[in-house]
Amino acid sequence: MSTSPAGLELRPLHIPASIDDPDAADFREMVRVRNIVYAQISGNDDDSMTAAEILPAYAPTPTERRLVWIAVLDGAVVGRAGLDVPLEEGSRVAFFLIELLSEVRGRGIGSAAYALVERTARENGRSVLQSWAEHPAADGPRLEPPTGFGSIPEDHAARFYLRHGYALEQVERHSVLDVAAGGAPARIDALLEEAVAASSGYRVVQWQLPTPPEFVDGYAWMKSRMVTDAPAAALEFDEETWDEARLRRHEKVYLDAGRTMLVTAAQHVDSGELVAFNELVIGRDRTEATHQEDTLVLKEHRGHRLGMLVKCAGLVAWRDIAPASARVHTYNAEENRPMLDINETIGFAPVAYNGAWKKVLDVR
Repeated sequence: MSTSPAGLELRPLHIPASIDDPDAADFREMVRVRNIVYAQISGNDDDSMTAAEILPAYAPTPTERRLVWIAVLDGAVVGRAGLDVPLEEGSRVAFFLIELLSEVRGRGIGSAAYALVERTARENGRSVLQSWAEHPAADGPRLEPPTGFGSIPEDHAARFYLRHGYALEQVERHSVLDVAAGGAPARIDALLEEAVAASSGYRVVQWQLPTPPEFVDGYAWMKSRMVTDAPAAALEFDEETWDEARLRRHEKVYLDAGRTMLVTAAQHVDSGELVAFNELVIGRDRTEATHQEDTLVLKEHRGHRLGMLVKCAGLVAWRDIAPASARVHTYNAEENRPMLDINETIGFAPVAYNGAWKKVLDVR
């Protein structure tokens, strides 16, 4: 049984209607602490976001219940805990995070927060909990997942998961592209030319959100395939049904936040079907780092250099959208060798590794 440290309050986070409202103080402070935590882990501010950018992600949705608590120690916010509960029919999974300032680790705050997370997951009928954490390079013992691909250091985060009954299921590589270093622009141009030549029968189509009506069905179908076609090891994900309404809700999070997303897709010329896509995202400040989000080539269209095609075409177009953004971040499962090959050829270099952790709850 976990005992909360003296002076600790795990307070449900109030979600304000506007970031400028008088009742938004807790939310703004949560975001400030979040940004510090991420900088402490990575050593940079590339994952920082403003409170106004993050708030739209907490809007109610019919496909997920999002629960968040702030960890308040002696009156000061020192971290947060969150639980995302998918509402797909028959779902038994939930996803959580616990993030604390480095200076308060080792005081039982994380374990108290985890007890709350697991109890809430059970109350919501969930029997599988999954979570991700970045594990910066460190000396000492290492852990390998059952996939046999990649490893992480047995650091304080890994020990926390192990202590609470979790198993490491997958290692994910975090890579960064310096868009101007080492002749990257010329290399990307040449790779795009080669990919165009190798992908006859396909063409590139691109758009910034919102998605044009003629591409909504195809894009929604590809988004639904992310959970079935991407490597997932022994992690569990619900099959998702994406229609226009769900896609528009998804896009609204970015649009309301003032963030820019470029979607680059490959279209099969004969059928008109969209068969591959890549997403690049940046915040309101277009001098900040870029994040590459989903990338997928549908299984039945692999082998035509479409992954290289959509990635390079996106990066070329991005020069006009965010010319001052110096870095692009991306994440890939270590066993996803085809996509890692593409990234390495483009010039992405590994900077960190994430662990994907899973626990099947005992029945009580």
